[in-house]
Amino acid sequence: MSECSELSLKELPMESWMSHLPCALWDTPLYHLAIPGSHNAITYCLDMNDRSPVDPMQPDMLQKLDKYMKPLIRPFVYKWAITQEVTIKQQLDCGVRYCDLRIAHRPNDHSSDLYFYHGVYTTLTVETILMEIKEWLDAHPKEVVILSFSHFLGLNQELHIRLLATIRSTFTSKLCPKTEVLTLQNLWALGYQVIVSYEHNISSSHSDLWPHIPYWWANKCKAEALIEEFEERKQHGRPGGFFVTGINLTEDLKYICTHPTESLKDLVMATYPALLAWVREQTPGSKLGSLNIIAGDFITERHFAPTVVMLNEKLLK
Repeated sequence: MSECSELSLKELPMESWMSHLPCALWDTPLYHLAIPGSHNAITYCLDMNDRSPVDPMQPDMLQKLDKYMKPLIRPFVYKWAITQEVTIKQQLDCGVRYCDLRIAHRPNDHSSDLYFYHGVYTTLTVETILMEIKEWLDAHPKEVVILSFSHFLGLNQELHIRLLATIRSTFTSKLCPKTEVLTLQNLWALGYQVIVSYEHNISSSHSDLWPHIPYWWANKCKAEALIEEFEERKQHGRPGGFFVTGINLTEDLKYICTHPTESLKDLVMATYPALLAWVREQTPGSKLGSLNIIAGDFITERHFAPTVVMLNEKLLK
Protein backbone atom coordinates (compact mmCIF):
# COMPACT_ATOMS: atom_id res chain seq x y z
CA MET A 1 0.00 0.00 0.00
CA SER A 2 1.10 3.57 -0.51
CA GLU A 3 3.07 5.41 2.12
CA CYS A 4 1.06 8.06 3.87
CA SER A 5 2.42 11.50 3.07
CA GLU A 6 3.61 13.71 5.90
CA LEU A 7 4.00 16.73 3.62
CA SER A 8 1.94 19.82 4.18
CA LEU A 9 -0.09 20.61 1.09
CA LYS A 10 2.14 23.67 0.59
CA GLU A 11 5.12 21.42 -0.05
CA LEU A 12 3.53 18.93 -2.43
CA PRO A 13 5.47 18.37 -5.66
CA MET A 14 3.03 19.51 -8.34
CA GLU A 15 3.93 16.80 -10.86
CA SER A 16 2.78 14.13 -8.37
CA TRP A 17 0.51 15.96 -5.95
CA MET A 18 -2.21 13.30 -5.96
CA SER A 19 0.13 10.53 -4.88
CA HIS A 20 1.46 12.78 -2.10
CA LEU A 21 -1.91 13.78 -0.67
CA PRO A 22 -2.34 12.90 3.03
CA CYS A 23 -4.00 9.49 3.42
CA ALA A 24 -6.98 11.13 5.12
CA LEU A 25 -7.98 12.22 1.57
CA TRP A 26 -7.49 8.89 -0.21
CA ASP A 27 -11.15 7.95 0.34
CA THR A 28 -12.55 11.35 -0.62
CA PRO A 29 -14.31 11.20 -4.02
CA LEU A 30 -12.39 13.17 -6.64
CA TYR A 31 -15.47 15.34 -7.20
CA HIS A 32 -15.09 16.60 -3.61
CA LEU A 33 -11.41 17.56 -4.03
CA ALA A 34 -10.08 20.84 -5.40
CA ILE A 35 -8.44 20.02 -8.75
CA PRO A 36 -6.58 22.43 -11.07
CA GLY A 37 -7.79 22.43 -14.66
CA SER A 38 -6.66 23.83 -17.98
CA HIS A 39 -9.18 25.83 -20.01
CA ASN A 40 -8.75 25.16 -23.75
CA ALA A 41 -5.71 23.05 -22.95
CA ILE A 42 -4.25 22.62 -26.45
CA THR A 43 -4.00 26.18 -27.77
CA TYR A 44 -0.20 26.35 -27.50
CA CYS A 45 0.14 24.87 -31.01
CA LEU A 46 -2.40 26.80 -33.06
CA ASP A 47 -1.70 26.79 -36.78
CA MET A 48 -0.08 30.14 -37.58
CA ASN A 49 -0.23 29.46 -41.31
CA ASP A 50 -2.49 31.92 -43.12
CA ARG A 51 -3.97 29.03 -45.10
CA SER A 52 -5.35 27.51 -41.90
CA PRO A 53 -9.09 28.23 -41.77
CA VAL A 54 -10.68 30.19 -38.95
CA ASP A 55 -13.23 27.92 -37.33
CA PRO A 56 -16.69 28.34 -38.87
CA MET A 57 -18.31 28.85 -35.44
CA GLN A 58 -16.61 32.22 -35.06
CA PRO A 59 -18.86 35.27 -35.47
CA ASP A 60 -19.69 36.01 -39.08
CA MET A 61 -17.92 39.36 -38.85
CA LEU A 62 -14.66 37.74 -37.75
CA GLN A 63 -14.84 35.24 -40.61
CA LYS A 64 -15.43 38.04 -43.12
CA LEU A 65 -12.61 40.11 -41.67
CA ASP A 66 -10.38 37.08 -41.74
CA LYS A 67 -11.22 36.38 -45.36
CA TYR A 68 -10.62 39.90 -46.67
CA MET A 69 -8.05 41.27 -44.22
CA LYS A 70 -6.13 38.16 -43.24
CA PRO A 71 -2.70 39.81 -42.76
CA LEU A 72 -4.27 42.35 -40.41
CA ILE A 73 -6.71 40.14 -38.57
CA ARG A 74 -4.73 36.93 -38.09
CA PRO A 75 -2.33 38.34 -35.48
CA PHE A 76 -5.38 39.52 -33.50
CA VAL A 77 -6.97 36.10 -33.66
CA TYR A 78 -3.83 34.44 -32.28
CA LYS A 79 -3.31 37.00 -29.53
CA TRP A 80 -6.78 36.23 -28.18
CA ALA A 81 -7.08 32.55 -29.09
CA ILE A 82 -4.00 31.28 -27.26
CA THR A 83 -5.02 30.38 -23.69
CA GLN A 84 -2.04 28.15 -22.76
CA GLU A 85 1.63 28.58 -23.62
CA VAL A 86 3.14 25.33 -22.38
CA THR A 87 2.78 21.78 -23.70
CA ILE A 88 0.32 19.29 -22.28
CA LYS A 89 3.12 17.40 -20.47
CA GLN A 90 4.31 20.64 -18.88
CA GLN A 91 0.75 21.44 -17.82
CA LEU A 92 0.49 18.02 -16.14
CA ASP A 93 3.89 18.58 -14.50
CA CYS A 94 2.54 21.85 -13.12
CA GLY A 95 -0.38 20.07 -11.43
CA VAL A 96 -3.21 20.25 -13.99
CA ARG A 97 -5.50 17.19 -13.74
CA TYR A 98 -8.49 18.33 -15.83
CA CYS A 99 -8.05 19.15 -19.52
CA ASP A 100 -10.65 20.93 -21.63
CA LEU A 101 -10.24 19.34 -25.09
CA ARG A 102 -12.22 20.87 -27.97
CA ILE A 103 -12.20 18.52 -30.91
CA ALA A 104 -12.55 19.39 -34.59
CA HIS A 105 -12.17 17.96 -38.06
CA ARG A 106 -10.71 20.48 -40.49
CA PRO A 107 -13.03 21.45 -43.34
CA ASN A 108 -11.93 20.09 -46.73
CA ASP A 109 -9.53 17.64 -45.07
CA HIS A 110 -9.92 14.24 -46.73
CA SER A 111 -8.05 12.40 -43.98
CA SER A 112 -9.74 11.30 -40.76
CA ASP A 113 -7.21 13.25 -38.65
CA LEU A 114 -8.73 15.21 -35.78
CA TYR A 115 -7.37 18.39 -34.23
CA PHE A 116 -8.16 20.76 -31.38
CA TYR A 117 -9.39 24.27 -32.02
CA HIS A 118 -10.10 27.63 -30.45
CA GLY A 119 -10.82 30.12 -33.20
CA VAL A 120 -8.12 28.39 -35.25
CA TYR A 121 -7.12 24.73 -35.59
CA THR A 122 -4.03 23.21 -33.95
CA THR A 123 -1.05 21.79 -35.83
CA LEU A 124 -0.87 18.71 -33.57
CA THR A 125 -3.44 15.95 -33.94
CA VAL A 126 -5.64 14.53 -31.20
CA GLU A 127 -3.83 11.20 -31.54
CA THR A 128 -0.44 12.81 -30.91
CA ILE A 129 -1.63 14.69 -27.82
CA LEU A 130 -3.40 11.65 -26.31
CA MET A 131 -0.21 9.63 -26.76
CA GLU A 132 1.75 12.35 -24.92
CA ILE A 133 -0.74 12.21 -22.04
CA LYS A 134 -0.46 8.41 -21.96
CA GLU A 135 3.36 8.58 -21.83
CA TRP A 136 3.15 11.08 -18.97
CA LEU A 137 0.74 8.81 -17.06
CA ASP A 138 3.07 5.83 -17.54
CA ALA A 139 5.75 7.87 -15.77
CA HIS A 140 3.31 8.99 -13.01
CA PRO A 141 1.34 5.84 -12.19
CA LYS A 142 -0.58 7.32 -9.25
CA GLU A 143 -1.83 10.50 -10.91
CA VAL A 144 -5.36 10.59 -12.36
CA VAL A 145 -6.50 12.89 -15.18
CA ILE A 146 -9.97 13.95 -16.26
CA LEU A 147 -10.16 14.51 -20.00
CA SER A 148 -13.21 16.45 -21.15
CA PHE A 149 -13.93 15.99 -24.86
CA SER A 150 -16.37 18.52 -26.31
CA HIS A 151 -17.48 20.71 -29.24
CA PHE A 152 -16.77 18.06 -31.93
CA LEU A 153 -16.77 20.59 -34.75
CA GLY A 154 -17.31 18.88 -38.11
CA LEU A 155 -17.40 15.33 -36.69
CA ASN A 156 -19.83 12.84 -38.19
CA GLN A 157 -20.78 9.48 -36.63
CA GLU A 158 -17.84 7.75 -38.32
CA LEU A 159 -15.31 10.25 -36.93
CA HIS A 160 -16.80 9.85 -33.44
CA ILE A 161 -16.27 6.10 -33.73
CA ARG A 162 -12.67 6.66 -34.84
CA LEU A 163 -12.08 9.05 -31.94
CA LEU A 164 -13.43 6.50 -29.44
CA ALA A 165 -11.17 3.84 -30.97
CA THR A 166 -8.17 6.18 -30.57
CA ILE A 167 -9.06 6.94 -26.93
CA ARG A 168 -9.37 3.21 -26.15
CA SER A 169 -6.27 2.07 -28.02
CA THR A 170 -4.21 4.82 -26.35
CA PHE A 171 -5.29 4.44 -22.73
CA THR A 172 -6.42 0.75 -22.73
CA SER A 173 -6.60 -0.50 -19.12
CA LYS A 174 -6.10 3.02 -17.68
CA LEU A 175 -9.67 4.02 -18.72
CA CYS A 176 -11.99 4.20 -15.76
CA PRO A 177 -15.52 2.80 -16.33
CA LYS A 178 -18.38 4.97 -15.13
CA THR A 179 -19.49 2.46 -12.50
CA GLU A 180 -16.32 2.93 -10.45
CA VAL A 181 -16.03 4.60 -7.05
CA LEU A 182 -13.92 7.69 -7.76
CA THR A 183 -11.55 7.72 -4.80
CA LEU A 184 -7.78 7.66 -5.18
CA GLN A 185 -7.63 4.52 -3.02
CA ASN A 186 -9.96 2.65 -5.39
CA LEU A 187 -8.46 3.99 -8.64
CA TRP A 188 -4.93 3.15 -7.48
CA ALA A 189 -5.99 -0.39 -6.55
CA LEU A 190 -7.47 -0.94 -10.03
CA GLY A 191 -4.84 0.94 -12.07
CA TYR A 192 -7.33 3.45 -13.49
CA GLN A 193 -5.80 6.83 -14.40
CA VAL A 194 -8.10 8.35 -17.03
CA ILE A 195 -11.66 9.56 -16.67
CA VAL A 196 -13.06 10.51 -20.08
CA SER A 197 -16.08 12.80 -20.18
CA TYR A 198 -17.69 13.07 -23.59
CA GLU A 199 -20.12 15.86 -24.38
CA HIS A 200 -22.29 13.94 -26.82
CA ASN A 201 -25.35 11.69 -26.43
CA ILE A 202 -23.18 8.80 -27.68
CA SER A 203 -21.68 8.68 -24.14
CA SER A 204 -24.81 7.12 -22.62
CA SER A 205 -24.28 3.88 -24.53
CA HIS A 206 -20.58 3.40 -23.63
CA SER A 207 -19.47 2.16 -20.22
CA ASP A 208 -16.13 4.00 -20.38
CA LEU A 209 -17.51 7.44 -21.35
CA TRP A 210 -18.58 9.62 -18.45
CA PRO A 211 -21.27 12.20 -19.16
CA HIS A 212 -20.47 15.83 -19.86
CA ILE A 213 -19.00 17.68 -16.86
CA PRO A 214 -20.85 20.94 -16.18
CA TYR A 215 -18.61 23.99 -16.75
CA TRP A 216 -19.47 27.18 -14.93
CA TRP A 217 -18.21 30.16 -16.87
CA ALA A 218 -19.35 33.71 -17.04
CA ASN A 219 -19.25 35.74 -20.23
CA LYS A 220 -17.29 38.53 -18.53
CA CYS A 221 -14.08 40.45 -19.17
CA LYS A 222 -13.78 41.84 -15.61
CA ALA A 223 -12.73 39.81 -12.58
CA GLU A 224 -15.32 41.45 -10.30
CA ALA A 225 -18.19 40.55 -12.64
CA LEU A 226 -16.94 36.95 -12.90
CA ILE A 227 -16.68 36.57 -9.12
CA GLU A 228 -20.13 38.07 -8.62
CA GLU A 229 -21.63 35.57 -11.04
CA PHE A 230 -19.94 32.60 -9.33
CA GLU A 231 -21.04 33.78 -5.89
CA GLU A 232 -24.59 33.90 -7.23
CA ARG A 233 -24.29 30.36 -8.64
CA LYS A 234 -22.86 29.02 -5.38
CA GLN A 235 -26.07 30.04 -3.58
CA HIS A 236 -27.92 27.40 -5.62
CA GLY A 237 -25.55 24.61 -4.62
CA ARG A 238 -23.02 22.55 -6.50
CA PRO A 239 -23.83 19.71 -8.96
CA GLY A 240 -23.54 16.19 -7.57
CA GLY A 241 -20.55 14.86 -9.51
CA PHE A 242 -17.62 16.62 -11.14
CA PHE A 243 -18.03 20.23 -12.14
CA VAL A 244 -15.73 22.98 -13.30
CA THR A 245 -15.55 26.61 -12.25
CA GLY A 246 -13.79 28.38 -15.12
CA ILE A 247 -11.95 31.48 -13.94
CA ASN A 248 -11.28 32.28 -17.58
CA LEU A 249 -12.34 35.74 -18.73
CA THR A 250 -14.08 36.20 -22.06
CA GLU A 251 -13.20 39.15 -24.25
CA ASP A 252 -15.71 40.38 -26.81
CA LEU A 253 -15.00 42.10 -30.12
CA LYS A 254 -15.56 45.47 -28.45
CA TYR A 255 -12.90 44.73 -25.83
CA ILE A 256 -10.43 43.53 -28.47
CA CYS A 257 -11.00 46.60 -30.66
CA THR A 258 -10.61 49.03 -27.74
CA HIS A 259 -7.40 47.28 -26.56
CA PRO A 260 -5.62 46.81 -29.90
CA THR A 261 -2.14 46.37 -28.44
CA GLU A 262 -3.17 43.83 -25.80
CA SER A 263 -3.55 40.06 -25.79
CA LEU A 264 -5.57 37.60 -23.75
CA LYS A 265 -2.46 37.04 -21.64
CA ASP A 266 -2.32 40.73 -20.69
CA LEU A 267 -5.94 40.55 -19.58
CA VAL A 268 -5.34 37.34 -17.60
CA MET A 269 -2.18 38.61 -15.90
CA ALA A 270 -3.91 41.83 -14.86
CA THR A 271 -6.85 39.98 -13.33
CA TYR A 272 -5.16 36.88 -11.84
CA PRO A 273 -4.34 38.54 -8.48
CA ALA A 274 -8.04 39.31 -7.86
CA LEU A 275 -9.24 35.94 -9.19
CA LEU A 276 -6.73 33.91 -7.18
CA ALA A 277 -7.51 35.89 -4.02
CA TRP A 278 -11.10 34.73 -4.53
CA VAL A 279 -9.95 31.13 -5.19
CA ARG A 280 -8.05 31.11 -1.86
CA GLU A 281 -11.33 31.78 -0.05
CA GLN A 282 -13.08 28.78 -1.63
CA THR A 283 -13.60 25.33 -0.10
CA PRO A 284 -13.84 21.94 -1.79
CA GLY A 285 -16.22 19.23 -0.50
CA SER A 286 -19.89 18.34 -0.71
CA LYS A 287 -21.49 21.31 1.03
CA LEU A 288 -23.55 24.07 -0.54
CA GLY A 289 -21.14 26.56 -2.08
CA SER A 290 -18.21 24.12 -2.41
CA LEU A 291 -16.10 24.04 -5.57
CA ASN A 292 -14.40 21.12 -7.34
CA ILE A 293 -12.34 21.59 -10.54
CA ILE A 294 -11.07 25.15 -11.02
CA ALA A 295 -9.86 25.82 -14.57
CA GLY A 296 -7.80 28.75 -15.76
CA ASP A 297 -5.81 30.16 -18.65
CA PHE A 298 -1.96 30.32 -18.64
CA ILE A 299 -1.87 27.81 -15.80
CA THR A 300 1.86 28.20 -15.11
CA GLU A 301 1.34 31.80 -13.98
CA ARG A 302 0.95 33.22 -10.47
CA HIS A 303 0.98 29.85 -8.66
CA PHE A 304 -2.42 29.00 -10.10
CA ALA A 305 -2.21 25.20 -9.62
CA PRO A 306 -0.64 25.17 -6.12
CA THR A 307 -3.26 27.71 -5.00
CA VAL A 308 -6.03 25.30 -6.05
CA VAL A 309 -4.36 22.17 -4.64
CA MET A 310 -3.80 23.87 -1.29
CA LEU A 311 -7.56 24.28 -0.84
CA ASN A 312 -7.68 20.55 -0.01
CA GLU A 313 -6.06 21.37 3.33
CA LYS A 314 -9.50 22.69 4.36
CA LEU A 315 -10.88 19.13 4.07
CA LEU A 316 -8.44 18.00 6.79
CA LYS A 317 -9.69 20.51 9.35
